Amino acid sequence: MKMGSMLRRSLASAVAGACLVIGPMAMAQDAAVTGQIEWGVWIDADGCQHWWADGGTEGYMVPRRDPKTGKPVCLKQVSCLSESTDAFFATASATLTTDGRRKLESFFTTSDAFSYAIAGHTDSRGSDAYNQGLSEARAKTVADVARSVGAVVESEMGYGESQPVASNASASGMAKNRRVEVLCKKG
Repeated sequence: MKMGSMLRRSLASAVAGACLVIGPMAMAQDAAVTGQIEWGVWIDADGCQHWWADGGTEGYMVPRRDPKTGKPVCLKQVSCLSESTDAFFATASATLTTDGRRKLESFFTTSDAFSYAIAGHTDSRGSDAYNQGLSEARAKTVADVARSVGAVVESEMGYGESQPVASNASASGMAKNRRVEVLCKKG
C-alpha cells in the first residue's frame, strides 16, 4: 500500500506540474491567432546567410550552418556583369532601350546566382550631383528589371563618377566608366 500511495503522489505531482506547463498553452489554443509569421534568409555584407523569422512582436535570427560541417554557409560575391551603359540606355537617360531590357531580362533569367547587388557608374561629364542621380536611377532601373523576372536584389547603389576604371580624358575611357556592374552571390 505504501508503494501505491507513493506512486499516486508522484503521479499527482507530475500531473500538477504538467498543468502548470500546459495551462498557458491550452489558453493560447482557445484564443484566436491573428497575423502571420514572416521568415527568410538574410545575407550579411560578408555573404554569410542567416535564417530569420518575425511574428510581429518578436523576431529572431540565427546563422545558417552546413549540417555536415557546422560551418556558416557563406556565398561568394563575384562580378558577373560589367557592361557599358551605352548597351542599355540612351545618353543621359535612365530609361532602358528595348534591346537593353531584353539583354538584362535574358541575363537575370539564365543566371544561377542566389542574389544580386547592382551598381551604376558614370563618366565625369556633368556635375557631381547630376552624375550621382543618373547612376542611382540607372541602378534602380536595372534592379527593377531583375525583380520583374523574380531575381533577388539585395542592393542597388549609384556611385556617379567616383569610381572610374579608366581615364575620363578620352572617349574610350569615358565609355568604360559609364557602366552598370552586377555582383552575383553564389554558393
